[in-house]
Amino acid sequence: MGTMADVAAAAGVSISTVSHVLNETRRVDPRTRDAVLAAIESTGYRRNALATALATSRSGVLALSISAGRNPYFGPLMRAIESRASELGYTLMMGDSHDDPEIETRLVGSLLDRRVDGMILAPAPHSEAGTIPTVRRAGTPLVLIDRLSPADVDQVASEGAEPVARLTAHLAELGHRRIGVLTGHPGIQSTIERIQGFTGAMTAAGLRAAPRHIRCGDSRADEARRQTLAMFRARAPRPTALVVLNNEMTVGTMRALRELQLRVPDDVALVAYDDFEWSDLFSPGLTAAAQNVDAIGRRAVDLLVERIGGFDGPRRVERVPTAFHHRDSCGCERLGGGV
Repeated sequence: MGTMADVAAAAGVSISTVSHVLNETRRVDPRTRDAVLAAIESTGYRRNALATALATSRSGVLALSISAGRNPYFGPLMRAIESRASELGYTLMMGDSHDDPEIETRLVGSLLDRRVDGMILAPAPHSEAGTIPTVRRAGTPLVLIDRLSPADVDQVASEGAEPVARLTAHLAELGHRRIGVLTGHPGIQSTIERIQGFTGAMTAAGLRAAPRHIRCGDSRADEARRQTLAMFRARAPRPTALVVLNNEMTVGTMRALRELQLRVPDDVALVAYDDFEWSDLFSPGLTAAAQNVDAIGRRAVDLLVERIGGFDGPRRVERVPTAFHHRDSCGCERLGGGV
């Protein structure tokens, strides 16, 4: 493995010139820079990341704190973030918060101790009072994803209320009057917005969901299954349609309906916020509002890198539109409806 001196000798320049090319600490003539880069390639030189960080006050590392384990939505989001970070020359360091404020606090502290250049955070509940102020006090650039916050930081998330309102209104247009809903983890903005979309559409249709038909699935498949079973086993009129507010809960809801031997959409119509890559393989296919995960992840990295580069403007809060994937689970064909 070559040394910096080997690179300088091969390129016919001084060691300091090689250092300036590597660390971008001074403008170097493009032809000289190309010669240095060619010499790096030919000698097999690998720079010392710690020394580079000390010289430039940058580590070349971005941090991501996210609840990765439970929700299949976060897997593609992480891949989008890592891909864009790599394109821009950064390494991604990631940790799983498990949507637990205490775990998130420890995780974020550990990531900050590693002198990351910036952080992307899918905040756990109540982060406004804990984690977010901690990152800001450290002076580390921060971008929030998925769950918006009143905090004065850049943020990127999908539209929340409108897609759920559209799904709910679609069921009402098909003639459903008893519509149930499985809501997500309480205390986070995405859950609040999606519930607002559901209740707003119900009100606009002249409907009101019975309290027994509004169940918190806590963004978990097992809890959504349990709540769906309870909803349909209650001694009262059952809902004829369900709106499920994330894809992890959709899995649990579908398991419960299968246990109850209820057919979708013949016995109960089903629509969901969040799509799966394999939703069109369901029988029937799932009618869903699909988030543009790739756009969210890439845009979050772009905003963060701009902050790292010195952008000092006001906070930017950006919404990424969802796509309405109309399939069969809503029961349009059975009821003679459509879109």
